[in-house]
Amino acid sequence: MFNLFKADPQKKLQKAYEDKLSEAMKAQRNGDIRAYSALQEEAEAIYAQLEELNKSS
Repeated sequence: MFNLFKADPQKKLQKAYEDKLSEAMKAQRNGDIRAYSALQEEAEAIYAQLEELNKSS
């Protein structure tokens, strides 16, 4: 019953992933390719965590 109030880690990671991709897109559009690369790399790391979570469940 109390699991109802716990945050879903998969949703949290998915939101973080989408936010990083959005930030990366904005950086790319502004011409900041270095920031785009850094943000894209962070997004890929979050995606790897998300895939690992999906495999374990």
